[in-house]
Amino acid sequence: MFRRIKGNARGCLMFEPLFVIPFNMYATYASVYMLELGLSETQIGLVTSISLVVQIFSSFISGYLTDRMGRRPALLVFDIMSWGIPVFIWAVAQNFWYFLVAAIINGFQKVPNTAWYCLLVEDTDPKDRSFVFTVLQLIGVLAGFFAPLGGLLVRHYTLIPAMRIMYVITGISMITMFLGRNKATHETEIGIRKRQESQQAGLKKGLAEYGYAIRLMLSNRPLMLIFGVYILNNFQMTMRGTYLSIYLVDALKLNDALISVFPAVSSVAMLILMFLVVPRFNAERYERYMMLGFSISIVANIVLILAPVGNILVVIISTILAAAGAIIANPYLEAAVANAIDDENRAKIFSILTVFILVCISPAGVIGGWTYTIDPRVPFILVTLAFIAGMALMAAFVKQQRSYKDV
Repeated sequence: MFRRIKGNARGCLMFEPLFVIPFNMYATYASVYMLELGLSETQIGLVTSISLVVQIFSSFISGYLTDRMGRRPALLVFDIMSWGIPVFIWAVAQNFWYFLVAAIINGFQKVPNTAWYCLLVEDTDPKDRSFVFTVLQLIGVLAGFFAPLGGLLVRHYTLIPAMRIMYVITGISMITMFLGRNKATHETEIGIRKRQESQQAGLKKGLAEYGYAIRLMLSNRPLMLIFGVYILNNFQMTMRGTYLSIYLVDALKLNDALISVFPAVSSVAMLILMFLVVPRFNAERYERYMMLGFSISIVANIVLILAPVGNILVVIISTILAAAGAIIANPYLEAAVANAIDDENRAKIFSILTVFILVCISPAGVIGGWTYTIDPRVPFILVTLAFIAGMALMAAFVKQQRSYKDV
């Protein structure tokens, strides 16, 4: 696969496992780790929401900093800051305040996200970009198979010591990745030009261009509808990602060493569908597949809500259905959003979309924590409602698109 990928894309992807593998090991237990250290469900939600608020700010300034500093310097500096420092704070965390400080620093991750995306695609031939993202998705799915290693550590050392070990391993792995990737990549041609231009243009001019992009975006009804679907999808992912592990351990009474198995189950299901089913789909019928994926996701959440206490089989069924729904719907949703944005204003509108997403999902943590204290099933009822609302907006989007074609 890597023979076909050249330049910066190759440099970025070859080091990606050093990030996603340790991330998958600890991510399953992150919320439970906070719970074990004495944080309440509401405090966990507050930490998540504060991190998202900081991400809103860093999303807004990410384009300016990436242009001003250059892709590689912005990526290296802010990756070390937003990931290298927080993982070691998490490793020694004792109470709510440790997690709050780490969340604030980690919230600046949107700056390296923007810089990394630019570095990945700018010098890549447009016809090869879909293959690059396919390989990226495959790396992410395969990394899920390493999640059970976290479970083995938890079983051997118990949760808190195992998490501290995983965070230290993650920190060392990530810093190795940041330095290695920086050495394996070069500044893009666009990055060099933008850095020169940004030294001449002020922040005021940049903000004026954002204002024009916002007006252009708000006047495009189909674009706003598909953005609505995208925002709802991000809302449900945040809600589910924050409270799923807690729900499995706290409400369904599953052994905390077992829950790392579910990401691996999800990866197997995604891998099978990715190779055997998804290639048979006709991309022109993307709206049907999105509706199918959302429908399967709704069923997955209903199964989870109705799961009997201690029943691992039902949770596995829900996990497989959720994986199927995601792998069917998400790629087509990403494509629909990308196709709805015109090339001339793509960078500005996408950065604004990122801010909109974060504004809308930042309350998800607090809402989830509050509703979880009422009934642990309520956050997943909200996830189900988000899918239903997304299907309604998708239907409106398709109708609007057809009316445009008729005109």
